[in-house]
Amino acid sequence: MSTSAAHHLSPAFPERAAWGTAPKLRAWQEGALAAYLERSAAGEKDFLTVATPGAGKTTYALQVATELLDRGLIREVTVVAPTEHLKHQWADAAARVGIHLNPAFANSVAVQSHEYGGVALTYAQVASRPDLHRQRTLARPTLVILDEIHHGGDAKSWGDAIREAFEPATRRLSLTGTPFRSDTSPIPFVRYEMDEQGILRSAADHSYGYAEALRDGVVRPVLFLAYGGAMRWRTKAGDEVAARLGEPMTKDAAAQAWRTALDPKGEWIPSVLRAADKRLTEVRRHVPDAGAMVIASNQTAARAYARHLEAITGEKPTVVLSDDSGASARIEEYAAATSRWLVAVRMVSEGVDVPRLCVGVYATSTSTPLFFAQAVGRFVRARRRGETASVFLPSVPVVLELAATMEAQRDHALDRPSTDDGEASLWAEEEGLLAAANRTERTLGLDEPTFEALESDAHFDHVLFDRQQFGLHAAVGSEEEQDYLGLPGLLEPDQVATLLNERQAKQSRQTRGSARHTAAPISAHRALAAQRKELNSLVAAWAKKTGAPHANVHLELRRACGGPELAQASSEQVAERIERIRRWFVGRR
Repeated sequence: MSTSAAHHLSPAFPERAAWGTAPKLRAWQEGALAAYLERSAAGEKDFLTVATPGAGKTTYALQVATELLDRGLIREVTVVAPTEHLKHQWADAAARVGIHLNPAFANSVAVQSHEYGGVALTYAQVASRPDLHRQRTLARPTLVILDEIHHGGDAKSWGDAIREAFEPATRRLSLTGTPFRSDTSPIPFVRYEMDEQGILRSAADHSYGYAEALRDGVVRPVLFLAYGGAMRWRTKAGDEVAARLGEPMTKDAAAQAWRTALDPKGEWIPSVLRAADKRLTEVRRHVPDAGAMVIASNQTAARAYARHLEAITGEKPTVVLSDDSGASARIEEYAAATSRWLVAVRMVSEGVDVPRLCVGVYATSTSTPLFFAQAVGRFVRARRRGETASVFLPSVPVVLELAATMEAQRDHALDRPSTDDGEASLWAEEEGLLAAANRTERTLGLDEPTFEALESDAHFDHVLFDRQQFGLHAAVGSEEEQDYLGLPGLLEPDQVATLLNERQAKQSRQTRGSARHTAAPISAHRALAAQRKELNSLVAAWAKKTGAPHANVHLELRRACGGPELAQASSEQVAERIERIRRWFVGRR
């Protein structure tokens, strides 16, 4: 840093003149920084960076800030974040590079000590006094960092306020790591471009997706462990209904079966928590401080889940409720400790940073892509190569689809045409559901008076990894389930795939042997049904990858393996087709 620059900055940034080294940047951060500085040198005010959760957006953004400070382009830094917790997280991170932000800045006071070089605010705080923050922005050349910029579209009034407050900024850096909204309200300071279909979509200036981050070892590969089971509930009309989670049913029945599974009085939740704790024990053999988190729908459920975990582990878990004044302190305490479990309600907002979280239980009925991406993002931050994330899910089609497509990149589309499958309406309600999840007692509430959960049980369904399914139905506590729960805690992605294929082949052989020797035909029937379900899932994934019709994929498998149509195929014939299509996915025909 030049002498003049140091003199210019020293009153507001007393330590920056003495600090000479910046944190080592990852390759994607270097590329994004270079792209930003090139645009800035051309006089561009705005830059949008989209990077997958866990990639290191905070480090990158603070490096942008230090570069602009060192060049004398700015004298103030304002960070806008979604939550109070994240304000303090940003201030702590900024302090480590010599930038002192005030996370306790109050609109009512409107002034702060000259020792600070900026402020950390929430979107709600800006929206309540945009005029105040406009005057602050006008007072000194300012860089505004808008963390998770899609919150600028939470409400039209919020977007208007952010635009009013920060329109005079010298530079603006917008960040996001999760899918945008898809209503027709433009997000402030985001550039939109027309696509081939004539739809205006947000245009990122630099993107770094999950697939790239996984390739670079920046994030962990994720194992999704799906659990189904038998559910029974009573409807509002007084009818008793029984169904198996994961099997075809109407949308309403699927929702009620899902809520029945999440009822803490049933057997599904404690069974899945025991399985997740076994997985955590295995991971901790290789990663001693590995932690786990249950994402609950509401406070009542969270406290009940915590009681189950205490009974299972003998250790009282940390419980975090977002409307509790001590929530941030408990998150920080848990992050720095080595205890096993955290139970959280609505504290899965963007950027909440607990790097040691390796195991998760998705015990909420919220099913929007935005919320799911944020939730899974809490488990993917890599600290060293070989760490994996394990997330336990209910076998609900919408959740499994989100897990299978977590690598998808989505832009904010204006005037998105409606679709037959309801995609537009789903995305239109994204932020409302997220806001409810973050700020109110109910999400898709377990307490809704539409049904009464009566009983539930659980069985292991399958593992989803890299868009492929591994495993057949297995009883909770069985050797077959343990084969998957007991995967080593440190594995490279290719090693994960190899071991899952080995477990799959072993279970398939055991299932075929059981089917040949069992005296109970229902067991063989269920095993064959599970194999057909697995084959159909693989065929669907291959069809999606190649664009070929499902029927053509089935026909090609029959030509390669022989045998009759799927409805008439034996267990051995279906298993052969499963093994054949798996080889297709890894390039071995």
